[in-house]
Amino acid sequence: MAENTAVLVPRNRTFLPPDYTITDWAAIEPYLENLKNREINSATELEQWLLDRSELESVVAEDMGWRYIRMTIDTQDEAATAAFQYFVNEIEPNIAPYDHAFNQKLVTSEYLPELDEDKYRIYLRSVKKAIEIFREENIPLNTEITTKQQQYAAITGAMTVTLDGEEMTLQRAADRLKNLDRNVRREAYLAIQERRMQNKGELNNLFTELIGLRHQVAQNAGFANFRDYMFAALGRFDYTVQDCFNFHEAIATNVVPLNDAIDRQRKQNLGLPELKPWDLDVDDTGKPPLEPFKTGEELLQKTTEVFYRLDPFLGDCLVTMKNMGRLDLESRKGKAPGGYNYPLDETGVPFIFMNATSSLRDVVTMLHEGGHAVHNFLTHELPLGAFKHTPSEVAELASMSMELISMDHWDLFFKNEEELRRAKKTHLESVLETFPWVATIDQFQHWIYENPDHTLAEREKTWLQIFDRFNQHEVNWEGLEGFKPYIWQKQLHLYEVPFYYIEYAMAQLGAIAVWKNYKQNPQAALTGYKNALSLGYTKSIAEVYAAANIKFDFSAEYIKTLTDFVQAEMEKL
Repeated sequence: MAENTAVLVPRNRTFLPPDYTITDWAAIEPYLENLKNREINSATELEQWLLDRSELESVVAEDMGWRYIRMTIDTQDEAATAAFQYFVNEIEPNIAPYDHAFNQKLVTSEYLPELDEDKYRIYLRSVKKAIEIFREENIPLNTEITTKQQQYAAITGAMTVTLDGEEMTLQRAADRLKNLDRNVRREAYLAIQERRMQNKGELNNLFTELIGLRHQVAQNAGFANFRDYMFAALGRFDYTVQDCFNFHEAIATNVVPLNDAIDRQRKQNLGLPELKPWDLDVDDTGKPPLEPFKTGEELLQKTTEVFYRLDPFLGDCLVTMKNMGRLDLESRKGKAPGGYNYPLDETGVPFIFMNATSSLRDVVTMLHEGGHAVHNFLTHELPLGAFKHTPSEVAELASMSMELISMDHWDLFFKNEEELRRAKKTHLESVLETFPWVATIDQFQHWIYENPDHTLAEREKTWLQIFDRFNQHEVNWEGLEGFKPYIWQKQLHLYEVPFYYIEYAMAQLGAIAVWKNYKQNPQAALTGYKNALSLGYTKSIAEVYAAANIKFDFSAEYIKTLTDFVQAEMEKL
């Protein structure tokens, strides 16, 4: 395997000293004051000011990134948590007024009209929106919100269960839901849910506190509710709240019946009189769980080889990350839940964090986060950090497309042809399952923030109504009714990144379209994929999608076209 790690050229600092590091607020303030007070006497000087601002922002963002990464790697590490909290409480709030001042300095500059309009139009659109919604009184509220959000990882990261005398993380316990022995599955499911229930009150209270704080932020900024505020804050220029509701309806009409049919077939194949929640992950043909790898090292090695087969550049990205120690893949006690790819703006080499055990889901997660990582490498040469920070509809296109276009090379994980077929079929089923779950979480969030003063009883009732609209119509919940109202608590996005979820379904459609193109012409599709991602956020979402030769479209007709394609591919298996 090649190990060419010259994937990107490190940036030399021109504004900050080469050995500059962030120690405290006093170390940052002089550079912020320089930017705030600097005289700008030409368009050239304005562009240099933008580059200097971006350099400082990239250094600050990377410092913050490492603090977050170290905290999530070990939620029990008090020093790592303290370092993160110091940044949140002592540095971030002090930077916010400067950011606002910089934005105002930019938009009021007499030289702004001389800048290249096409180069800066998307950036300036976002800057103007940030000025509109900025309120100084929200700075301490956002600090409090960030501090509270981190409590979710601490609570859930400490969750373990003991099965057969072995203490294990919930992620490892969930692997038993694929066991052919139904009693083993049932025992694991109940253990996981009962462990979650121990913190249901604490997680409910935390969420209620976050809702209250977020609603106050929205009201301070002149919005009726936090949902409307977040549409502005996330820069949702390309679609509306009503478009989301229409998308929910299209999913209910076009995708939910497909998943119901899959579950009916599953029940028949398993020979069960009824499906229970612990019957949804086991192979329905009676085969033992797929085990595509045994260690995090093996997962990385095989994924890297998949990337090399697709394109040498993609493989080089993962090798660079390995050589620089930018991966932590295996599940262990004390790690925060979930997985992420954290962009590190200055070096351009991101960090992948996940909780791998040995499942197909872990393979997909690694490919998904690897897609995000490739996106970071492809945008490294863009001059401004803001150009690299794409909206989620684009970011998730990078990751979800990688899941699908890599499938032709999954033989590296599954040497047996039957296992390979099972893996592909299972993943395509999960692709279809993505849509209803995304609609569930998104519709729940809309209701939550439209009704911020709701009671816990109203929250439970609404959750159950939404869940039942989109999910598991063939599953019997008798005897498990106590667990169902709290399923939403496992979704970290609700706590840590509110309203970041509908994008998964939008990007899933885009990813299917990329894959459809790939099946017809692999090289052209891959070139389009890389070209689109390399644009970063210098173009609109629709323009980025067009560069990949696909549409940014989530109409009922488009959903049907693409889900029909997925169904056809499943039938071939």
